[in-house]
Amino acid sequence: MTTSFALSDAFRSEVDQRLRAFVDRQRPLVSGPELSPLLVAAEDFLAGGKRLRPAFCYWGWRGAGGGEEAAIFTAAASLELLQASALIHDDVMDASDMRRGRPSAHRRFQSLHEDSAWQGSAEQFGEGAAVLLGSLLLVWSGEMWRTSGLPAEALAAAEPVHDLMRTELMCGQYLDLLEQAHGRSTFDSALRVALHKSGKYSVEQPLRLGLLMAARAPEPWIDRLCVDYGQKVGIAFQLRDDVLGVFGDPAETGKPAGDDLREGKRTMLIARTLSEATPEQAADVRLLLGDAKLEQDGVERLRAIIEDTGALAASEEMIKRYLDDALTSLERAPITGEAREALHELAVAATARRS
Repeated sequence: MTTSFALSDAFRSEVDQRLRAFVDRQRPLVSGPELSPLLVAAEDFLAGGKRLRPAFCYWGWRGAGGGEEAAIFTAAASLELLQASALIHDDVMDASDMRRGRPSAHRRFQSLHEDSAWQGSAEQFGEGAAVLLGSLLLVWSGEMWRTSGLPAEALAAAEPVHDLMRTELMCGQYLDLLEQAHGRSTFDSALRVALHKSGKYSVEQPLRLGLLMAARAPEPWIDRLCVDYGQKVGIAFQLRDDVLGVFGDPAETGKPAGDDLREGKRTMLIARTLSEATPEQAADVRLLLGDAKLEQDGVERLRAIIEDTGALAASEEMIKRYLDDALTSLERAPITGEAREALHELAVAATARRS
């Protein structure tokens, strides 16, 4: 396989096939008119995506000497179930209406309740159903991982990190809620949330899982690579996501323009904006940020403040610096040349401008 396989349609196809096969195995357990909406929603939510997390896992595996056996695709694909679980729960917590260009899961189930003229609160039903769907996908991610077909010793070597990754993700989700409740916007606190909620489970830990499964045991160089490359790419990835959440093209992000502003996300971008804002600018940010009914002129006002304070330029510079440092550390890592090129490609793709 060439290094272009890192982000190719062929790689995504391998992941998609594993996900479809796993969901098909679950179909007899989630059948009948009452449960079928859960399964259909799961299938729709799992469709599409760049499959970055499976790619980092796969190339970690290959980098430490793992082969091309089919089971690694299944293990890596299980991370998409974890990702879907997190996004569904995240949309409930943020009251997001859209995800990947479609109604978010809780809005979808809310519409099902309304269209069926059922009793009780349609909104509450939608949120409850989405929480359960997200939890179901979290359970399935563990099952798909365990039953991937990789040797038991490979899975055992990575199991502590697999457990830690899921714990970090849930703690990150709580820290995100706490950050918004406190109304704090320091860069350090936003970075802590970003690392736990997204950065680690998007890049660092998938990479570590692949490396550990192939190496069968922890090695000092694995930790160095995962921190010096994986964690830095993860931070740059989250910084890029912060920028796209404010300035991104809805056709690319799958969410309305400026949706992070309406949701009041206390990102690293917002933290830097407030730290550099004039008193008048800071007052406008605090007034407009988190307004669920924020109109386009309010979005434009916040965008202008973010640019005028230099926060956008500083974020772009940080992305470049983290990426450059990560790629430098990658050159020193004792991994296969093929994996080195693929991980270079993945890091650039994960942090690239897409708007």
